Parts: sequence; structure tokens; C-alpha cells
Amino acid sequence: MWGLDRLSAYSTPSGTPPPRRDSYSPAPRRGYPPSGPGPLPQRPGLNPRSSSLSLVSPNSSSTSLPNTARPPNGAPRRRPAGGPYYNGPNPIQVLESIMGGPTRRPITAHRDAKGDIQQKPEVVDADIDFGGLSLHDFIEEAPEPRQHTSVHTCSAQSVDEYDNEKDKFEDLHKSILACDEVLKSVETYLTNFQADLGAVSAEIESLQNRSVALNTKLENRRVVEKLLGPAVEDISIAPAVVRKIAEGPVDEGFVRALAEVEKRSKTINAKAKEQPDLKAIKDVKPLLDDLIHRAVERIRDYIVAQIKAIRSPSINAQIIQQQAFLKYKDLYAFLAKHQPDLAQQISQAYIFTMRWYYLNHFTRYRMALEKIKVHAMDKYDILGEDASARRGGNLLGQSRNAPVTYDAFSLGRRLDVLKSPSVTALTAHVAEEEKSAHYLEVPFRNFNLALIDNACFEYTFISTYFAPTQNYHAISRTFASVFEPTIAVGQAVTKSLVETTTDTLGILLCVRLNQHFAFELQRRKVPTVEGYINATNMLLWPRFQQVLDMHCTSLQKLTSSLPNRPSTGAALLSSGSHNAASTAPTPLTQKFANLLQGILALSSEAGDDEPVSVSVGRLRSEYEAYLTKLSKSISDTRKRERFLCNNYSLICTILADIEGKLGEDVRDHFEALRAAFDK
Repeated sequence: MWGLDRLSAYSTPSGTPPPRRDSYSPAPRRGYPPSGPGPLPQRPGLNPRSSSLSLVSPNSSSTSLPNTARPPNGAPRRRPAGGPYYNGPNPIQVLESIMGGPTRRPITAHRDAKGDIQQKPEVVDADIDFGGLSLHDFIEEAPEPRQHTSVHTCSAQSVDEYDNEKDKFEDLHKSILACDEVLKSVETYLTNFQADLGAVSAEIESLQNRSVALNTKLENRRVVEKLLGPAVEDISIAPAVVRKIAEGPVDEGFVRALAEVEKRSKTINAKAKEQPDLKAIKDVKPLLDDLIHRAVERIRDYIVAQIKAIRSPSINAQIIQQQAFLKYKDLYAFLAKHQPDLAQQISQAYIFTMRWYYLNHFTRYRMALEKIKVHAMDKYDILGEDASARRGGNLLGQSRNAPVTYDAFSLGRRLDVLKSPSVTALTAHVAEEEKSAHYLEVPFRNFNLALIDNACFEYTFISTYFAPTQNYHAISRTFASVFEPTIAVGQAVTKSLVETTTDTLGILLCVRLNQHFAFELQRRKVPTVEGYINATNMLLWPRFQQVLDMHCTSLQKLTSSLPNRPSTGAALLSSGSHNAASTAPTPLTQKFANLLQGILALSSEAGDDEPVSVSVGRLRSEYEAYLTKLSKSISDTRKRERFLCNNYSLICTILADIEGKLGEDVRDHFEALRAAFDK
């Protein structure tokens, strides 16, 4: 019984309820807490301690937004379980009082913590302490309930407040609806954003997996490249190399590209022998063969063009040999390796061209040298002959009566031709315009100097350019094929100069020049021209011996013409008559001494194997026989000895500066004779 009365005090107002601090509206209110005490209810679906925008976990968005459907706007909301019970006026009674209906007795019930209505228990088990009071006294001592205003007063006041605040509440309601729409759009945006974050997270994870896979593949490829790189490099040819060989000009870059192809060719051929079924070799080798054929074709055209250029007029072949052939000598080596027959044909074309080139140029040069005036010495330029009886010309190729402008028995400055520092020959143009007369050693030196210089250069070129395909004997044969006609021209020049002359010193000078050419060939290591040197010696030495024999024969004739007893008559000498009573040296002694001095000066470094010493000894004997017989024409013994002493003294004076073993021996011999008659 106590429970009903106690509950009725709160559920069924007996008087007017107390006024509310806030306006009351019959419409349900969202988002506002009830008037009773207790914690504020939170908006469902929003967690104040966490945010749906958190990126810590991909699944955070799924926990931040509830899956329960939200109630529609205006629907009644259930009071949170366990919250305080609302003890305000019953809205139904308020509406009935406003509408004038009968007042209904409110249903008094007790609700549990879950909000379910509990029935009045028939037996109260609770032990209530009444403190010795009666039930009536216990009830009166209980705290008095609040005095409530009448329903009519509260209802009238609420309606007025509602009317006054209607527009405000409508605006608030619209704002709440707008907020709901905004929240819906935000919820949709966050949901989409969560889905996008999930997709991005999946893509990032996929990219990470792909990155790891790519790094693994990269490491594997690096390992494979380290192993296969050298092998691939050995058989691969760069496109720039192919383009250079196929289309580029023939220059140093072309030679480098050719060397690269040659290197790859050796490697591929070696690998093809080791592994003939290797697919990479099968793929590359046909392309390499085509590239080699293209290189051979371009090399052939280049060399043929240069050979044709040599046949051009007024062209210097040595310039082409240096700048076009020797500079790119690897071209012919490449051609000889891959096309030996074609290389042989090109070699023959070069031989025929250079054969014509040298023969043509040296023939023209010989003609130019023949225009140089050369002193022509004949039989009248011999010891014991009278030079005044000469009736021909004194210049080679000319016939005119003119005074003698040379000394056939004196060496003089002719020795300078051996000491000349000039290593170049006269040009054909200068030789054609030369007006002064020279001795025979001048044209001999110029022609042979040019011949030796060109021969050395040509031999060096052949041994350098054709060395990969030819050995020493083949190179010698090639050189002989090129220079054989030119060498024949040189021998003809030497023969024409010495075959009719009696210039003893000139012939010996040519011998010494020829020896210098032999030394130069040895220094330049050109042995193939030794045959020409020996052939020239075979022309010079016999002629030298013949001329000395002519001197000896002339002296013999002169000696035999002298009287065997003293006579007052004059003995006819080569330079005129000699007075039998005179002790002065004869003109023949002067000629003999000058000739002997020249021969000995040119033989200061001669070996014992030369025929000069024998010839000089014979000439000296013939002269001494002549001088001894001539002295017998003087009856006075003292004058005769003075005459011999004066002649020998003149010879010793002229031979005073002679050097060399042979010269010293001859000088000592005449000094002994002079001392024998100097009493």
C-alpha cells in the first residue's frame, strides 16, 4: 500500500504542476536531454573519443559509423535504458484538459531499470523500519510532495509559450533538418572517403609488393648482366660502327670501326667453332658477314681510286703513299685477310702503276740532266799526251773549238761533292736551266741520289703496306718488279757518262759516291738495291782501270821515245820541249803529282781489296822509268841528280797533306827517292 501512495505522489498530480524553466512543445525534441537528472544522451553513431577520419587503421571507418538505421525525423525516441524517469505532466491529460474532455486517471506503474512496467507485488519482502511509528504517523513524517500548479494553468501557459515561440521552434526544426541533411552528406562523403582510403591503401600495398618484386628482378638482372655482359659484349656490334662502315667516309674513324669489326669477327669465329649450335652466333654471324663484305667493297673502291690518282699528271706519288696508303695501312691488311685474291689483284695494279710512274719520271729526269754541260775528257787528257793537239770540243754533247776551262789532273774543289751536306737532288726544272759546265760526277750524283731516295722510300712503303701478306722474298720481288725499268735507266746514265771519258778523278769520285749510297742503303735497311750498287761498281771500276792503263801506256810510249844517251836535243814532252841542261821539274811531273794526289785523296779510307793500290803502283813505276830515262839526257851527273831531286821534291810537296795508309806509303817512297838524290 505504501508503494502506490508513494508513486502516486509523483505520477498523478493533485494540483497544478510547477512551472517549467523551458518551453515545452508536444513535438518530440532531438538532440536535447530530458529535464530529469542523469547523463546527457549521446548522438548515436558518433564516438566522441574517436574519429572516423583516423588513418591509423583501414577499418577505423567501419567502427565509427553504426550500421543501425537512424529513426526518421519526428519519430518518438526511446528513453535510454537505465536513465531517470520523467515525472512531468502527462501529455495526454494536458491535451484532454485543453480539448475539454474528461480527466483520466493516470495509470500508476512502477518501471524497472530497463523501463518495463512492473506489477505490484502481492507480498513486500522488504524489511521497512517504521521506527516504532504507526503507518499513519510514518506517512505524515515523510517529506511533503511538491506543490504542483493546476493542469489548466500549466497547459495555458505552455500553449502561450508555444504560440510565442512557434516560429523559433520551426526555424530550429528546419535547422535540425538541414543539419541532418548535412550530416547525411558528410556521412556519405566519409563513407566514400573511407572506401577511397581503402582503395588507396590497397594500391599502396600493391605498389609496395610490385616495388619489392621489381627490386628482386633488378638484382637478378644485375647478377645475370654481370655474368652475361662480357659474353654479349664480345659478339655485339654497336650501330655507330655499322653505320660508319656502311656509309661513313674512309678516315681514322673508319679504321677504328674496322678494327672493332675484326675483333668481333675473331671472337665470333672462335665461339662458332666451340659451340656451333649457339643461337646467338647463328643470328649474329650472317649480319657480320654482310658487314665484312660491305667493308671489303668500300676498301676496294678506296684503294683503286688512290691508284688512279697516282697516274694523274704532275702528282707526287709519295704524298698519296703517305696520306692515303700508309696512314690507313690496316685497310689492305683487312682486305688481304678476307679477300686474298682481290688483294693480290690490287697489289698487281699498284705494281704496274708505280712501275710506269718511276720509269716515266726518271726518264724525264735523265733528259733534264743531259742538258747540263759536262766537261768531255778524251785521249788528249792523258799523261804523256800533248793537250795542245786537241781538235774537238771540251763539252759533252757539243763540238766547238774553245780554250780548255778545266784541269783534268787536279782534284781541287771537286772533293766537295763528297762532303756536301745537301741530301736532295737537283730538280728537273733547275737542271734544264743550268748554264754552267760541270764534271761528270755532278749528273751522276743527282740522278743516283734521286734514285736511291725513291728506292728507299718505295721499299719501306712496300715492306710496311704489304707486309701482312708478303714475306721478305715476296717484298723483294715486288720491289724488283716496280724498280727494274728505273734501275736500267740508272745504269744507262752511268754508262753514258763514263764509257768514253778519260776523267780519272771523275770516275773515282763516282766510285766513292756509289759507296756512300751503299752505306746509306745499309743505314736505311734497304738490301734490295744492293744489286744496283754492285752493277754500278761493275761499270765504274773497269773504266777506272782502263783509264789508268791509258796513262801507263802513254807514259810507256813517251819513255820509249826518249833517247838512250845524252843529247843536246830536246825531248818532246806533253807540255812542250824540255831543255836538257835544265834541272827544273818537268811539266809532266806537275800533272803526275796532281793526278796522284787526287787519287790518293779519294782513297784515304780505301781498303786493301780495292785495285787502286795496284794501279797507283804501276803508274808510279811508269813515271819513275820515264823520269830516270829523261835524266839520262843530262850529261852532268850532278845536274842529273839535282834534276831528279827537284822532280821528287815537287811530288813530295804536292803529297804533303795526303792522309791514309796508301797515301803515306806513296809519300814515304818519294821522300826516300828525294833524299837519295839530295846530296
